[in-house]
Amino acid sequence: QVQLVESGGGLVQAGGSLRLSCSASGRTISSYAMVWFRQAPGKEREFVAGISWGGGSIDIADSVKIQFTISRDNAKNTVYLQMNSLKPEDTAVYYCAARPYSKVILTPDGYASWGQGTQVTVSS
Repeated sequence: QVQLVESGGGLVQAGGSLRLSCSASGRTISSYAMVWFRQAPGKEREFVAGISWGGGSIDIADSVKIQFTISRDNAKNTVYLQMNSLKPEDTAVYYCAARPYSKVILTPDGYASWGQGTQVTVSS
């Protein structure tokens, strides 16, 4: 099973940018759909962005489609989430998840492999 570790979170002012990284070990991510979810306090975990195994398909939530991009570097076994023009409502814990040989699934129950999460806080 693949192990996932997120990094890159932090405190940023509104309008700023962050790049989150999800580093994988144990398996090569080229065989996985890789996705990002986020969970704000008191809210359900929600889909943010994902890229299918093989990289043929990318999905991004409508709420962040203009701000966020997802990419993968198979050589580094890492997936990135570039977040621009951040807003206070983007404050959440961001999680990376993986599903082998799959298209992007938009619900958390579609994934068995998760990272520990990284906190993103956007101040107004």
